Amino acid sequence: MHSEVKTGDILFLDIETVPFAPSFADASPAMQNLWDKKSKQFRSDDETAEEVWQRAGIYSEFGKIICISVGIISGENPYKLRLKSFFGDDEKELLSQFSSMLARFKPEREMNLCAHNGREFDFPYIARRMIISGQKVPSILDNSGKKPWEVKLLDTMDMWKFGDYKHFTSLDLLTNILGIPTPKDDIDGAMVASVYWADKDLKRIVFYCEKDVLAVAQVFLALRAEPLISPEDVESVTVFPVA
Repeated sequence: MHSEVKTGDILFLDIETVPFAPSFADASPAMQNLWDKKSKQFRSDDETAEEVWQRAGIYSEFGKIICISVGIISGENPYKLRLKSFFGDDEKELLSQFSSMLARFKPEREMNLCAHNGREFDFPYIARRMIISGQKVPSILDNSGKKPWEVKLLDTMDMWKFGDYKHFTSLDLLTNILGIPTPKDDIDGAMVASVYWADKDLKRIVFYCEKDVLAVAQVFLALRAEPLISPEDVESVTVFPVA
């Protein structure tokens, strides 16, 4: 499964997103109106746009990225995983740092990005938020005009589907059935907005995001029947600001 892709040429990735404002009331009247129209597509008849505001972070037009965590595998038997996160309240700066990191890979290196449900969420979300913040979309995220074999975006959920495009499997479920420690042992995606806006605990979110990256890497290895990464072989080089 993707046996032609070298393990060391994959950048595993996960993002955490939140609504762009802490509450519906903090959004402009125009955005409130637009969210009301958007949320009618999924909210129940007895719910208001304000009551489902916490879900706004799922949509790139109404959310923002507060963390991008990445990981790269090195070595062989045993593998080692090195993690790093780009995070903060300033989304534009976060995206700029992430883009600069991608640009540092040598052109001749066949780097790939890999995320769980990345094709439907992480990859397009990053690209759209870059456009919104006035930045150029990195070539690896821009698939327009590319032939299928030129696309360097991998997705562990697509790998698990085996062509069954009706099938959705969460990362939590997949790690559980494959015997991989769940990354959801502290918080999950539904809690991120409140942890960010109410608790103001960005460090907790970054740790959670990095655990998701580790889980994606482990799932990828399991799907290729390769040895998993031991906890002692995982290193994070993320530096947090001094409190």
